[in-house]
Amino acid sequence: MKTKYLILLLALLCCSYSSMAQQPKMDKFITALMSRMTLDEKIGQLNLPSVGFDVTGPILSQGVEEKLEKGLVGGVFNTYTPSAVRKLQNLAVNKTRLKIPLLFGYDVIHGHKTIFPIPLGLAASWDLPLIEKTARAAADEASADGLNWVFSPMVDIARDPRWGRVAEGSGEDTWLGAQIAKAMVMGYQGHDLTKQDAVMACVKHFALYGAAEAGRDYNTVDMSERKMFEMYLPPYKAAIDAGAGSVMSSFNDINGIPATANQWLLTDVLRKQWGFKGLVATDYTAILELMNHGLGDEAQVGKLALMAGSDMDMVSEIFLNRLKKLVTDKKLDVHYVDQACRRVLEAKYKLGLFDDPYRGVSEERAAKEIMSAEKVELARTAAAKSIVLLKNLNNILPLNNQQRIAFIGPLVKDQRNLIGCWSGAGDWKKATSFWEALTAQYPQNNFSYAKGANLIDDPLLVKKLNPHGAAITADSRSPKELIEEAVEHTNKADVAVVFLGESALMSGEAASRSDISLPENQQALLQALKATGKPIVLVLMNGRPLTLQWEDAHLNAIVETWFAGMKAGNAIADVLFGKYNPSGKLTMTFPRSVGQIPIYYNAKSTGRPFSEGQKYTTQYLDVPNTPLYPFGYGLSYTHFNYSAISLNKASIRPLEKLTATVTISNTGKYDGEETAQLYLHDVVASVTRPVKELKGFQKVFLNAGESKTISFTIDAEDLKFYNANMKYTSEPGKFKLFIGTNSQDVKEAEFELLP
Repeated sequence: MKTKYLILLLALLCCSYSSMAQQPKMDKFITALMSRMTLDEKIGQLNLPSVGFDVTGPILSQGVEEKLEKGLVGGVFNTYTPSAVRKLQNLAVNKTRLKIPLLFGYDVIHGHKTIFPIPLGLAASWDLPLIEKTARAAADEASADGLNWVFSPMVDIARDPRWGRVAEGSGEDTWLGAQIAKAMVMGYQGHDLTKQDAVMACVKHFALYGAAEAGRDYNTVDMSERKMFEMYLPPYKAAIDAGAGSVMSSFNDINGIPATANQWLLTDVLRKQWGFKGLVATDYTAILELMNHGLGDEAQVGKLALMAGSDMDMVSEIFLNRLKKLVTDKKLDVHYVDQACRRVLEAKYKLGLFDDPYRGVSEERAAKEIMSAEKVELARTAAAKSIVLLKNLNNILPLNNQQRIAFIGPLVKDQRNLIGCWSGAGDWKKATSFWEALTAQYPQNNFSYAKGANLIDDPLLVKKLNPHGAAITADSRSPKELIEEAVEHTNKADVAVVFLGESALMSGEAASRSDISLPENQQALLQALKATGKPIVLVLMNGRPLTLQWEDAHLNAIVETWFAGMKAGNAIADVLFGKYNPSGKLTMTFPRSVGQIPIYYNAKSTGRPFSEGQKYTTQYLDVPNTPLYPFGYGLSYTHFNYSAISLNKASIRPLEKLTATVTISNTGKYDGEETAQLYLHDVVASVTRPVKELKGFQKVFLNAGESKTISFTIDAEDLKFYNANMKYTSEPGKFKLFIGTNSQDVKEAEFELLP
C-alpha cells in the first residue's frame, strides 16, 4: 500500500510540475482573451443551463440557442452522445463572436453507461484500485460520449441512513472516505486533463451535506468547527489534494450561511487554506434557493454567491440576469465577475478545449468504449466484491445447485432496480437479472420461482415514486394469494432464497425515509415463509443500511447486495453458489432501531460510559447501545483467525515509526480474501477523542489452511488531531492500537508517544 501511495505522490508531483510549467502560457492566453470580452460575455461564461436531448439531438431550453450564439452560456449539462454534443459545440465555436467552447457536464456517479454498484456498495469492497478502475472506465465512456466534466465523486460523510443520498457516498468514516475520494479523482482525471479520455472531476457537495438534520434531504446542518475539520472536511480536502478540477457547493447552510453564499467556506477554507485553484459550480438552482433561505432578492443573492466564491450558476440564470446591472450601478466590483470568468476559462484551457473543442468525440470511439467487454467484466467483478455476507447460520451458504431451491420475491427477476439511483445514462434494460444469470449458469436445475409480494404495496409511496421512473406495478393477484403461492413453493423446497429490499428510487436524492425497515408487505412474506420451518436466505437490494432486527433473529442467512449494477445478477449467483467467496465489509453502521440514529463506530466516550447493571450510564431502556452490524463488518464462507498483536517497540518519538504485526490464518474450508483493519485510540488528550479511528487496512487473500503475517506502520502523523487551540498536532501520551476483522472484533495493544 505504501508503494501505491508513493507512486500516486510522484504522479501528483509530476502533474503539479506540469501545471506550474503551463501556468504562464495559460495566464497569457486567458488574459488576452478576456481583454476582448464584453461584460455580457464574461457573465455568460458563468451561466450553466440544463439542456436535455432525445434520440434526434438536443432539445434546447427556451432561448438557449440564442444565448449560445451571443456567448451567454459557459457550459451545459444533461447533454451527451457525439451527435448532440457536436451540435451544441458547433454553435459555440462557429456562431459566437469569440468562439469559446462549452463545458459538457453530467452526473456520472457510478458509471456512465456501464453501471457499477452504487458508491456505498463499491466502498464495501475496500478495494481502492478497483474503485479507481471503475472511475477510469466511466471516464472512458463519458468522454467518448461527448462529456468533459462529471459531477462526481460525492465525498459527503454520512452517519444517518435515513438520508437517501448515503447511496452515493462512501459511508461514515473520514479516513476511508478520503482514500476513496483520491482514488476516484485519479480515475476520472488521470495525469493529464487534456487527454481525450480524461474528464474533470467535480467534488460534491461542499460541504457537510451528509450531516443534514433528521436525515432529511436539503435540510439545515449545524455542527462545531472541530467536528467539521476532524470528521467531515478531510475527504473534500483529499480530493482537492489529488488534483480535482472543480467543486460543487452544497444546498445546506453552515454556521447560518448557505454554502453557495458562504465566503468563509468557498474562499477562506477552500481557496486560501487549501490552495484550491479550480472552478466552483453551484448545485441545481442553489442561487435561486438562497431567497428561500431568506438572504434577499435575486440581485442580492446573486451578489452574495459571486462574492463568496461561486463561479458558475447552475440553471437559475441569476448571474446572467442580475450581475450586469449590479456592476453598472456600482453595487458590485467587476473584479468578482472577472475572477469567476477566469476560473471557468482556465477549466476549459486545462481540458484542452481551446485546442480541440471536440476532444476526439466520435461515433466510432463511442461504439468502441461504451459497454466494452472489458468494462462489463469489470462491472461483474465490482458487483461481486461489493456484496456483504451479514449472517450465515450453520453455513447454509453457499448453495448447491442440486438442492431444491425456491427463489421468491419481487426482485428475483427484476432488472429495473439493479442499477440503483443516480444511474444517469445507464439503461436498466441492459442489466442482467438474477434469474437470467441463474438459469443460464444452471439450465438443469431443481429451482422454482414465486413472486411472493409486490415490491411496494403502499399506494401513496408508489404515487410518489412512479412519476420519476420507478416503474412499480402491482400484481393482479392479492397480497394473500402471492404469499400463499410462495409458501407452497417453499414447502416443496429444501431452502427458500428471498429477494427483497427497496425500489431504486427509495434511495438517492429526495429519498429520505423515516422508517428504514423492509416494507410491511415484504415483512409479512418473510414471516409466512419462516412459519414453514424451512431454512430462509434473505438477499437484500437497497441503497442504505436497514433495520433488520427481526430478520437477523429469525432467518438463516442474510446477504447484502446493495444495487450492484449491470451485472448484479451474475455476481449474486456467483456468491450464492460459492463461485465467489464474499469479501465485502460495511462502511456504514446498520442500526438495530431507527431510534439509535445517528450511530457510528468512531463515537466518543462519555463521562458515564455504558456499564452493565448501572442505570445512570449512557444507554437506552429498550435496545442495546451496540449496532446490529458494526462498521467494517462482513462475513466470509471461511473463517479468519487473528493472532495477538506484536509491536516492535513500546514507545516512539515524533520522528520515529512503530510497526504492528499480526498473523492471519484461514482456518476454514474455502479460499478467501480478508480485509484487516487498523484502528487507533488516543487514551489521554487535551480534547475528547473517539473510542476508535480507522487509520489503515490491508486486503489479504488466503488459501484454506494458509497463514500470512502482515504489518502496519504508524507514525506521529497518524496520531494527529485538532487540539484545544484547533492546531493540528499530536500530543505525547498513551495510545491503544487495534487490528481486527471489523471495528468491534479486534485484538488490542498499547504504545506511548514520547515528547
